Amino acid sequence: MFRPVELFVGLRYTRARRRGPFISFISMTSMVGIALGVAALITVLSVMNGFEQELRERILGMVSHAEIHGPGEALPDWQGALERAERHPRVAGAAPFIDSEVMVTRGGQVSGTLVRGVHPEHEREVSEVLDHIVAGDARLAAGEYNLILGSALARSLGARVGDRVVVVTPQARVSVAGITPRLRRFTVTGIFEVGMHEYDRALAVAHLEDMARLSGLGDAVSGIRLRFDDLFAAPRLARQVADELPGYYRVTDWTQQHANFFRAVQTEKTVMFVILALIVAVAAFNIVSTLVMVVRDKQADIAILRTLGLPPRSIMAVFIIQGALIGAVGTALGAAGGVALALNVETVVPALEQLLNVEFLPADVYYISDLPAELRGLDVVRVTGLALALSLVATLYPAWRGARTEPAEALRYE
Repeated sequence: MFRPVELFVGLRYTRARRRGPFISFISMTSMVGIALGVAALITVLSVMNGFEQELRERILGMVSHAEIHGPGEALPDWQGALERAERHPRVAGAAPFIDSEVMVTRGGQVSGTLVRGVHPEHEREVSEVLDHIVAGDARLAAGEYNLILGSALARSLGARVGDRVVVVTPQARVSVAGITPRLRRFTVTGIFEVGMHEYDRALAVAHLEDMARLSGLGDAVSGIRLRFDDLFAAPRLARQVADELPGYYRVTDWTQQHANFFRAVQTEKTVMFVILALIVAVAAFNIVSTLVMVVRDKQADIAILRTLGLPPRSIMAVFIIQGALIGAVGTALGAAGGVALALNVETVVPALEQLLNVEFLPADVYYISDLPAELRGLDVVRVTGLALALSLVATLYPAWRGARTEPAEALRYE
């Protein structure tokens, strides 16, 4: 603990302006640098948290939290598995599906895509695709062979609501005429847009029974999609559901299907933290130059304090207090500014766009056209803790130099 005399002298040196205006200017610069670095780090981490959350919601709105597959390419007794899965207390929704890679043609336009057969009554329990219809409607009825296209896929085919397209599957049909591909004419009844090119360009949705007939699966499906009450518990809950099912089933969850993507986002977040932390480090170590100049300027004062009986340890504590105070004030100002900016970034950015007449994230270029932010208390604690620790470390060498001052040498020419 610091003694009152050390606190008094340290605070007195921090407030001093008359003898060292240049030193005071450097102290203020260090304080402002730490504040800007902390504010930038908190804001950037909050924006990256917002982007990660937004991407996770958009991806999981399409792929569900987990999928149950049979031992082969099809799941024949899916009704029993669906009922057992729905009985699990943590399952919020379950729906059968059929995924088939096909070619969709219209006129002279051909595009490879994935057609997903869904059950309209159950699909909204596990997916949000039917809630993102931008043209037409989500009308899917068995036997009508209706199709809902992604917006980019519809543009590439030149298809609009009411147009008819031909879906060609890779499964072959053997007849007296030989081996012919399975194909069927579908009517486009809707167009969806989720804001991710991966799905808007390469996904179409049809009724489950229509895709079963076209793919030749009969009463089987590709699998069952699950949604849990906690997406982060999906790996554990998916295994629990699979263990309760009779027989052998393969289970995959969203962390496996998109592991590389989310790992890349996390790596980018870590790299940004390190890069911006260097800004805080540079500002914090400006305290070194400030305190070195203070020690040289206060050599006579240090010598007098030593002759009055103040030990070297107390002299060191005086300069540690001065440097720590600069770091603490800068960190506090930066944390307050960073939190305020992170909480209002969705308002500040549109105001800047309107003021500067620019668009930072054009909707036709980026998946997400605004800047979402998610402020997390742990990030604020980590950033402020880092800034305070660096500020404290930066005081050690100048304080040690000050404590080594010899009174006789310092007062020789006074």
